[in-house]
Amino acid sequence: MEISQLVDYLRNYDGKPVRLMEVCGSHTHAISEHGIRELLSPKIELLSGPGCPVCVTPTAYIDRLIELSLEVDTTVVTFGDLLRVPGSKESLNEAKGRGASVIMVYSPMDVLKLARDNPLRKYVFAAVGFETTAPVYTLLLDRAIEEKLDNIRLLTALKTMPGAISYLCEKGANIDGFIAPGHVSAVTGAAYFVDLAEKYHIPFAVSGFSAKELVVAIFGLVKMIEKGEDKVANYYTSVVDLEKNEIVEAQFQKYYKKADVAWRGMGILPGTGLMLKEDYAHFDAGSAGLDVDNKKNIACRCGDILMGKAKPSDCPLFGKVCTPSSPQGACMVSQEGSCNNAFLS
Repeated sequence: MEISQLVDYLRNYDGKPVRLMEVCGSHTHAISEHGIRELLSPKIELLSGPGCPVCVTPTAYIDRLIELSLEVDTTVVTFGDLLRVPGSKESLNEAKGRGASVIMVYSPMDVLKLARDNPLRKYVFAAVGFETTAPVYTLLLDRAIEEKLDNIRLLTALKTMPGAISYLCEKGANIDGFIAPGHVSAVTGAAYFVDLAEKYHIPFAVSGFSAKELVVAIFGLVKMIEKGEDKVANYYTSVVDLEKNEIVEAQFQKYYKKADVAWRGMGILPGTGLMLKEDYAHFDAGSAGLDVDNKKNIACRCGDILMGKAKPSDCPLFGKVCTPSSPQGACMVSQEGSCNNAFLS
């Protein structure tokens, strides 16, 4: 079928109401940017799930970064999004205003030069992400070990996606189909989601990020739901294979072990995190036990929004005291956050 025919079908769909959830922050941004929701029938509802790594990170992690940034001879190194995420009392940006040592970079590998140039200073990288970014940190450690740089540390908040999807399904999130994360699938392979599809009798569509790719994936999901199919369909074959990347898997096995970690709004989910193995524990900046989520503003509904229980417009703070220039919760900070995209769309 031509793409115009798929759009016509989705726009005029009059079957049973379906709720689809994307669990990739880049998909959340692309759906908003391309106006995908406006193409769909009112009977097809798109929800944003826990696919933004910054958004699902609990406040205790931000608080720990701030503590480290205030230590003597210690600098926290991070991507830009984390700078404005509220901790329980303040953000990294606010802490920087009172003397904290914080540097923004565009790549984790930038830490190497900092560490070489200032051997007496400790550099702590804020290692946040999912299966997509976790391999990059293993390459950073490879280089640090090779160059004997012992002043690099990671504070990890690394999470794996299946456990969160399973949690949503177990807790009755009422999702009829998932748009599987394209970037994660490029690392793990599309088969990564087969067990979930079969266990919960729910289809997954692996999608790219263009408007056309998203329309194709959503059409495929709706058709699978209509047929009662619980399978994983790969609509991103130019990038995603069926099986996992063995080279990346070897790096995972070398450096990481599974861990029980906290997800914003969901609490501690067993085995859904990645932490450094004991052999590499000297690179860890104190990642264990960062499971407290004391919201700076108790009215923030980020947790409910990440689980599909609420939309950004349901939050009493949205667009009022909570805006991209004054975020009250993590979902308003990142360009992958559902609140940020809803506000700007």
